[in-house]
Amino acid sequence: MSTQAPLRLGVDLGGSKIEIIAIGHGGRELARRRVATPRDDYAGTVRAVAGLVSGVEGELNRRGSVGIGIPGAISSATATIKNANSTWLIGRPFDRDVAAAIGRPVRLANDANCFALSEAQDGAAAGAEIVFGIILGTGVGGGIVVHGRPLVGRNAIAGEWGHNPLPWPRDDERPGPACYCGRTGCIETFLSGPGLAHDHALAGGGDLSADQIATGATAEDAAAQATMHRYLDRFGRALAHVVNILDPDVIVLGGGLSNIDQLTQGWPDRLAPYAFSDRVDTRVVRALHGDSSGVRGAAWLWAEDEVATGAGA
Repeated sequence: MSTQAPLRLGVDLGGSKIEIIAIGHGGRELARRRVATPRDDYAGTVRAVAGLVSGVEGELNRRGSVGIGIPGAISSATATIKNANSTWLIGRPFDRDVAAAIGRPVRLANDANCFALSEAQDGAAAGAEIVFGIILGTGVGGGIVVHGRPLVGRNAIAGEWGHNPLPWPRDDERPGPACYCGRTGCIETFLSGPGLAHDHALAGGGDLSADQIATGATAEDAAAQATMHRYLDRFGRALAHVVNILDPDVIVLGGGLSNIDQLTQGWPDRLAPYAFSDRVDTRVVRALHGDSSGVRGAAWLWAEDEVATGAGA
């Protein structure tokens, strides 16, 4: 390997693909690769990550720090993976096994924290002190970055707002849809893509996707407009809880639903009726790096001084 200064490598482990990115000085992308995720194959997943790291480092002839984003977290009780959609990781020491395979330490974080970190470092929330990142898609996730570092929390669940109940529920919103977590009325059941579609169908609007509903609302379809009105009001209530507790400078939206224009419009007026303040200055913006935010954020899990000294490489 070359003796050049080490670079940052970020790995995004998803249910269908594993992606790696190499970032150089100033956040410049140097390389990117992806492979299919070996589903239900733990050893194969470890080998796939190690192979991506080896391949990119061979391509660039440089050694890098390695950060990994997963849809889960490390349990403080067992030091193994918990809450992972990629269920074959649960109960396994994934970070330690990858570290052994590549011969150096790795940093591992929830993918929502990686998303928020990416946008706080050099994305739509660059320079902000407190950032709340939201992933809106088939589920509803959240990550928190304070002063440039992810906030993990004692139980490694900081930012998991999707499994809090919808605030200030109306009579027709109780008890709310059933959630896979075993409760009812979770924010995720209302604000996820399937939740939006379910609400539209429940109101007699037909079987449409979230994108179709948003398009219909723009085209002045009355049923779609009514559904989006309910959705945006619920979104405002849910975010007001975040503002009341965390009071972030910026809220960044990512995931498939973030492409719906209505979700980035009308703020902070939607927060004002619910937030405990005489005015709300929190910005709500769409992610700058889009689908690349997760993998870029994984690369930023090592601090600048650690990368400069080669601590993670």
